[in-house]
Amino acid sequence: MGSAERIASAAQICQDAHSQRPTCAIVSAMSKVTDMLLETLRHAEGGDEQGVDAMLAKLDTRHRECCNELLDEPLRSETQAALDEILAEFARIARGILMLGERPPRSVDEAIAVGERLSAQLIAAYLRSRSVDAFAVNARDVIVTDAVFGNASPLLEQTREKAQNTLRPALESGRLPIITGFNGATIDGRPTTLGRGGSDFSASIVASVLDASELWIWSDVDGILSADPRLVPNAKLLEEITYREAAELAYNGAKVLHPRTLAPLMEKEIPVRSKNSFDLSKPGTRIVPVTRDGPLGPRAVTSMNNVALVSLDPASAVLNGTKIMARSLEALAAANAEVLALSSSSYRQNFCFLIRQSELPAVIEHLEEVFALELAHGYLHPIDVDLDVGLLAIVGEGMNGHPGLAGRIFTAISREMVNIIAIAQGSSELTIAIVVRKDGIEKAVRAVHQECELGA
Repeated sequence: MGSAERIASAAQICQDAHSQRPTCAIVSAMSKVTDMLLETLRHAEGGDEQGVDAMLAKLDTRHRECCNELLDEPLRSETQAALDEILAEFARIARGILMLGERPPRSVDEAIAVGERLSAQLIAAYLRSRSVDAFAVNARDVIVTDAVFGNASPLLEQTREKAQNTLRPALESGRLPIITGFNGATIDGRPTTLGRGGSDFSASIVASVLDASELWIWSDVDGILSADPRLVPNAKLLEEITYREAAELAYNGAKVLHPRTLAPLMEKEIPVRSKNSFDLSKPGTRIVPVTRDGPLGPRAVTSMNNVALVSLDPASAVLNGTKIMARSLEALAAANAEVLALSSSSYRQNFCFLIRQSELPAVIEHLEEVFALELAHGYLHPIDVDLDVGLLAIVGEGMNGHPGLAGRIFTAISREMVNIIAIAQGSSELTIAIVVRKDGIEKAVRAVHQECELGA
């Protein structure tokens, strides 16, 4: 959705699918528009009125030019009027923040969903120009969520009821709904967002509540690969992987899917196909409950750089290490943070956990609040934070059936003179998570990919 040309290509994909079966399309904002919206809000919060006006002008120009390129009159004027109305709503929010000098989370969620609303109007209008009965739908009229602004979770039963009332009749009458990705609303109508990159999550929610036969996710990559091809040139396309493998890869840094995408689909076993909108000939990757006949073991290796390793070390034997860990996890939950890896020592009762750097300020704030007494009296050493680390994750069903695999992986990493800082492995052995120094992550990825023979 980066340009008028890409919107036209996306529209063709939608039209082809619509001609074969009842179809809903979920769209993201035009590329970089969400960043532009956030930058506008930052100018507003800082009291920079000129900066706000400049960004509003850029947003208007970007979408006006796209509208002019895609559409002829009278549809062009009709669509531009709809775009102007949406941009006016955003300008009102931005100027309100300018007056307040702060960004309330609810207002931010309403504001940054504007990008998807604009692109939905454009692609729906372009489809109508091609005689397709398409119409734009604001997902806040369909997807019901909790009130965690910025990272909301869907309430599926309430969403199902709304979807059946608003989308089902349109599908049955042959219409094509173009739904905004990334956003929703609480039960009482307050706008929310599902987290950055949440359009594919929106698609899975809609697919689930409509009992779809299949979900197709179109992006700019061929599908899910055995590694990041920028790090591993011989990374191969995975033709088919399980829900659990795909979810673990997304959770541990693979950028093909939003980490929460698959959760709404698993119970109903709705298959997913990840395909490249720039090359329709590529088969893509199918994501299914259980793969067909094939070898079990490592399937892919992924990595993350923007992480932080947080360590807690009791200074006194008076403290119960298990209780310290439990209270730490409660603090993480209160900060709405996700634990990427956790490792502990049974004797000293110290432990460390890995989180995303973006979640670090909230995590430290909650930890310092929870352990204020222990830190003040020296019962707990000062909380240690290491930003010079990266996460390496090896994912695959059935790795527990490969004796010696972990040892081979560790040896391959050590051959590259990369030190392992921490290790975490779940009981299912679906994922082996390894924390190393940031400057060694790329060498480690390549070494593990080669050792596990994952290449093409």
